[in-house]
Amino acid sequence: MFSETYYLIRSKTDGKYLTARPDDSESGYLLIFKENFDALSYLNTHAGELAVKLGVESIPGYQISGLLKRWGFIGVGIVEDPLLPKIEFLRRE
Repeated sequence: MFSETYYLIRSKTDGKYLTARPDDSESGYLLIFKENFDALSYLNTHAGELAVKLGVESIPGYQISGLLKRWGFIGVGIVEDPLLPKIEFLRRE
């Protein structure tokens, strides 16, 4: 996981990352994608009219832990299938 590159969706207006809150907690899971085209497919499928306000950025796997701490996320949601969507949630300890 540390040597791979992941893709995140981020707001162009306020800089916030796309998150999931499956348990209605205040802080959520950072959604990450394994491929750039998966993130774009997710945007086009689930946020059609908002897609122009969102962008996809890449991040090396070794920087994810720091990002989670800095923004206060409780873990990551690895999007396995952007169309359904199928997401694997991993909580950080």
